[in-house]
Amino acid sequence: MKSQKLKSKVLINLLLILGACIMVLPFVWMILTSGKTLAESVRIPPSILPEKFQWNNFKVVLDKLPFIQFYINTALMILFRVVGSVLFSAMAAYACARLHFPGRNLFFGLVLMQMMIPTQIFIIPQYLLVQKMGLLNSIPALVLPGIVSAFGTFLLRQFFLGLPDELEEAAKLDGCNVWQTFFKVMLPLAKSGLVALAIFTALFAFKDLMWPLIVNMSLDKMTLSSGLANLQGQYTTNYPQLMAGSLLAIWPMLLVFVVFQKKFIEGIATSGGKL
Repeated sequence: MKSQKLKSKVLINLLLILGACIMVLPFVWMILTSGKTLAESVRIPPSILPEKFQWNNFKVVLDKLPFIQFYINTALMILFRVVGSVLFSAMAAYACARLHFPGRNLFFGLVLMQMMIPTQIFIIPQYLLVQKMGLLNSIPALVLPGIVSAFGTFLLRQFFLGLPDELEEAAKLDGCNVWQTFFKVMLPLAKSGLVALAIFTALFAFKDLMWPLIVNMSLDKMTLSSGLANLQGQYTTNYPQLMAGSLLAIWPMLLVFVVFQKKFIEGIATSGGKL
């Protein structure tokens, strides 16, 4: 019996190791390709290791593209999207969960409906709206569509529903109005949900490619994801330089993940993995 359990445990560990290797393989291949020459990167059969690591690929990419400006634009976009998404989602979620007003259920139903519609459908009306406002090629154009979140409203509503009514009643007895009850009593108690939403919003904003690529055509207003698209040629692409640019783009997020790894895992566990 003990031998059977040991075999089962070894088999599970082997499968997990195999899965981990498959998951990390594209990242390793990206690092190795960034150090190859163009001829090595397209060679058939493919070579795994570069004959001599080409550090010059990184220098060429840094000379071609304003990466410092890309970092700043991306950081500003993530910061404002996270602040806006957390604030507005928390207010909408609190209203749906704790306040009683006509049409509350209809309002929340519309929020849920928005989650079921592909985001690509909203791109044209959002683009026309931003264009009418004269915000094309600007940081606000990157930020505006991401400062509200139906997913965030849904997520935080579940937190507010789980809080006891006695807290609100005690706040009313102490003379708090609705805003004071929300900001001073209920919002601090939903801290874990707010952190989870902030993490997901930051990840989605960092990975967002289509919207930044559409609204900002000026090189000095692009984010990291849209800026990397400039390394793709119309007919041919220098893959080692593209991979070198990708490594330069992702290291800040990897650093943030390493520092806040515990919070990332807690955030995914808190939301039940609903991405």
